[in-house]
Amino acid sequence: MSRYLAIVPALNEAGSIGQIVSEIRLHAEEFDVLVVDDGSADDTAAIAAAAGARVLSMPFNVGIGGAVQCGYLYARDNGYTVAVQVDGDGQHDPRDIRRLLAALAEDPPVEMATGSRFLGVQDGYRPSRPRRAGIRVFASLVSLITGQRVTDATSGFRMSARRGIELFARDYPPDYPEVEAILLLHAHRLRVREVAVTMRARTSGRSATAGGVQPYYMAKVLFAVFVGLLRRRPALERGEP
Repeated sequence: MSRYLAIVPALNEAGSIGQIVSEIRLHAEEFDVLVVDDGSADDTAAIAAAAGARVLSMPFNVGIGGAVQCGYLYARDNGYTVAVQVDGDGQHDPRDIRRLLAALAEDPPVEMATGSRFLGVQDGYRPSRPRRAGIRVFASLVSLITGQRVTDATSGFRMSARRGIELFARDYPPDYPEVEAILLLHAHRLRVREVAVTMRARTSGRSATAGGVQPYYMAKVLFAVFVGLLRRRPALERGEP
């Protein structure tokens, strides 16, 4: 068994999941691939298995946070030392997994490397202007709270080392988790490093933040951030505040 795991949450991604699994196996062959099928009504699970992935099928839709946490529980319980999240809709380019792995190993050590769309990469898919404005708001807020420059706080393309895996297996934000996960790491004094990646246009599915959902998404994330700053967190290890 590999020491590295790719966690691919997927909901009704039959149109893209086979290609994503194949690309991960081609460009990051040292990574095992785990597809967490979040209650899909199509052939996502069967196509993922046929492409060579291990598949965890949720009995019903548990949401992105629950699906990803199941992946981290699997990584923790099976002894993986590194886990990378890759969306099942085709937006994340598996060729960049090695860039995240290299960034995770740089000095000073960090517990999570995050792929940023806004860190010196000019080509590739760019979100709409309103969505970019929302991302800048979140990036500014997270940078202020953590004291560390963050350019892409909503990126779901991220790689965690073992302590990050253990933390996310125990406590992972359930809804729109990208921003909250960075703050969760900060609360446990674990650091994050960004690396430039190229995002692609999605090949299947629909963004939960598209169109008129954007203001609701922003309000809900901002509220979750402030609530999260106040609530107690499970300790990662004995003696940790």
